[in-house]
Amino acid sequence: MIRHIVFFSARRQEDVETIREELSALGKIPHSTCFEVTVNTKVDPLSDEIDIVVYAEFADLEALAAYKAHPVYDQTTLRVRPMRELRYSADVVAAR
Repeated sequence: MIRHIVFFSARRQEDVETIREELSALGKIPHSTCFEVTVNTKVDPLSDEIDIVVYAEFADLEALAAYKAHPVYDQTTLRVRPMRELRYSADVVAAR
């Protein structure tokens, strides 16, 4: 299983909810087995720059690649990119 975790920060705080809504569209892509978009609670004072977290699980690297190749992924990226400041992504293999 692949865990796909992406952290975003907004350029403007007033765009956080819009970014979350836009990223939620990625859940319509059929290749993930689990998909969540959440606003960071920011309870850690040393790491409060992250506004939104995308968490998804995929059966394998092929499913992740199919997700990233889906047209909704490209459309969402085009809408979110101008509103975001940071984007950090990690794809990790998990034994489950």
